[in-house]
Amino acid sequence: MYRMWLWPRGVARILASRKDCLGWGESANSTTRPLRPQIYSEACLAVENHEQSPFKAIKIVECGAGISAAYGAKMLADLGAEVIKVEPPGGDLSRRRGPFPGHKADPEKSGIFIYLNANKRGVVADLTKPEGRELLGKLLADADVLIHNVAPRDRAAHGLDSTALCAAYPKLIVTAISIFGDTGPYANWRGYELTASNAGGWAFLSPGASPSPELPPLKCFGSQSDFQGGVHAAMLTLAAYLHRLKSGKGQAIDVSEQECIAAMLEMNFMHWTYAKRETSRLGTRLIGPWFIADCADGQIFVVTVEEHQWKALVDLMGNPEWAAEDLFKDRLLRGQNQDALKALMGEWFSTQKVQELYRNAQGRRIPMAPVNTMRDLYDSEHLAERQFFAALEQPGVGTLRLPGRPTQYGRTPWSLRRPAPRLGEHGAEVFCTELGVAPDRFNDLRKAGLA
Repeated sequence: MYRMWLWPRGVARILASRKDCLGWGESANSTTRPLRPQIYSEACLAVENHEQSPFKAIKIVECGAGISAAYGAKMLADLGAEVIKVEPPGGDLSRRRGPFPGHKADPEKSGIFIYLNANKRGVVADLTKPEGRELLGKLLADADVLIHNVAPRDRAAHGLDSTALCAAYPKLIVTAISIFGDTGPYANWRGYELTASNAGGWAFLSPGASPSPELPPLKCFGSQSDFQGGVHAAMLTLAAYLHRLKSGKGQAIDVSEQECIAAMLEMNFMHWTYAKRETSRLGTRLIGPWFIADCADGQIFVVTVEEHQWKALVDLMGNPEWAAEDLFKDRLLRGQNQDALKALMGEWFSTQKVQELYRNAQGRRIPMAPVNTMRDLYDSEHLAERQFFAALEQPGVGTLRLPGRPTQYGRTPWSLRRPAPRLGEHGAEVFCTELGVAPDRFNDLRKAGLA
C-alpha cells in the first residue's frame, strides 16, 4: 500500500490507518525513515470518507491506576485508538470504587471503572516482577504510545523510567502523569488528587466569597485534578504523535497535575503580579447581585451586574419598592449590601420554577443559569438533542447510559465500541495470539499470579 501524508489540516485529517497506509509489517519502533508526502491510497480515502477512524493508527498501552491515565487513554480510545490497559494482578484501584449496582461491591461492575475503560482491551502483568516487565516490553515494542500515572519514585521498579524507555524504543511516545512532575524538589513526593487541588492553588480559592475564615479550603467535588491531568496528557500525546509522523522520533512527555491546575486559575496570578494583591476564597463579591437563589423546585445562579440587566430583573420581579432604595442604586452598593439584597430577592425567587424563570430571564437578556442536578442533566432536552449520553451494554450489568463525547466532531467518528474489560480478559488474545508468547509460558505466568 502507498503511504500517505497530509500537511496539517487538523490532527484527525493526518492520522490515517497505519495498517492500510503505513505498512503493517513495520514496527512502530523500527528505524524507518520519516514519512514523505505520497499520493492517497484507496484506504486513505476511505478514512477521509468516515469508513474508519483515523485514530485507529494509534496503538496505546496504558498503565497505572485510578483516573488520570485512564481518562487520557479513554479520550483517544473513544475516537478509535487501540488501547491495551495493563492492570496489576489485583486489578486497577478504581475497580473498588462505586457506584455498584444494588450497592453490592463487585470489581467487574464499578461504575467509574466502566466509564473510564470502555473501548479498551485489558491484560494483567505484575510490573514489579521481571516476568511482568518482560510482557510489558512485548507490548511496547508494538506500540506507538505509553500513557501511565505511576509515581516517579516507583517507575524504575516497574520498568517505566522515561529515559530508559525512550532509549529502548526510540519511536515510542512516553506520557507520564504525576502530581508534581518528573523533576524539581517535590518530584518524588507522593500525593493524591486532593494534593494536586491544593498544591495548584484551586482549593485556596474555593468556595468563592466565603464569609467563614475558620473553615478550611474546599476542593471541587470528585477527581477534577486527575481528569485535568488526563485531558492534558491526551492533547500532548497527539501533538507528540504528529511530531513523530514528521520526524520519525518519539519523546517523553511530563504532565504535572499541580501545573495543570495552576495554569487555569484565571486572573488570580495577575492580581498578585500587577497589584501584589492575594486573592482567596474569603470576602464578599464587590458587585451584585451575584449569588445562587432558592426557587420553588430547585436553584438558579443569578449574576446580574450590569445596570441594564438589573433594571430588566427589577421589571421581571414586578418593580418592588425596595429596589428603588439608595442601598441598591448601583452594582457596587448592591455588592456591599448583598445579604439584604439576597433576602429581599429570595422572597420572589421562592415562588418561581427554575426552568420557567430561566426562559423568562433569557428572553429579557437577564443572565441566569439553572443549577442542574444529575437527574436534570439526564433529562436535559438540550443534551438529548446533541446525543451527549451514549448507551453501553456491559456484561453482567446491562445497558448503561454513560456520558459520551464532550465535543462534536465534524469528520472524526466517536463511538462506544466495546464494554470495559473484565480483569485480564484479553491476556491470551494479546500476548499469545498477537505477540507470540507461547501459550504454555503464558499459562505458567498466569498460575504464578504474574499475568
